[in-house]
Amino acid sequence: GMFSGTADTLKFATGGTERMRIDANGHVTIPNQSAFQAQPTSDQNNVTGDATTFSAVNIAFTEIFDQNSDFNHDDGTNRGKFTAPVTGRYLLGISCFFSGVTSASTSGVVAIATSNRTYNRNLHPSNMANAGVNGNYNFCILADMDANDIANFSLYVNGNGSKVVDLAASQSTFYGHLVC
Repeated sequence: GMFSGTADTLKFATGGTERMRIDANGHVTIPNQSAFQAQPTSDQNNVTGDATTFSAVNIAFTEIFDQNSDFNHDDGTNRGKFTAPVTGRYLLGISCFFSGVTSASTSGVVAIATSNRTYNRNLHPSNMANAGVNGNYNFCILADMDANDIANFSLYVNGNGSKVVDLAASQSTFYGHLVC
């Protein structure tokens, strides 16, 4: 490694590529630090409601950003998954917007699954529903992940007897970054 600097900026590089910069105001930027935010490319209609779990994998995602290219958004086989490039602690989160909820929607779970464990957040969909049909659930976790571990999210709703609940793409995002 090497570093260089001026009175205003300190730069750290490996292999001739800048990896970190500290400016005169103390702002630290790390251009290859893993960070992503993505959303489903299109609405996923009638995916749950009948006590089945909709895992948001193998659907196309639109990347809002993917610093270090660790989110697999559209390779055709393994989509919707974040792969940890190194062992560490990762902040992972989901903003899940669902529609088609009815008063019969008795229980639900929004989950972030990693190779090490699944983080579930239980909800009562009809209690959260806006005008009886729409709901939004947000949560984030600090996950321990090993190098090459995978993370993705899912939605489960029960009580309707059929798949009537949709995942709305425009307001649903999956995001994360390497903290340490």
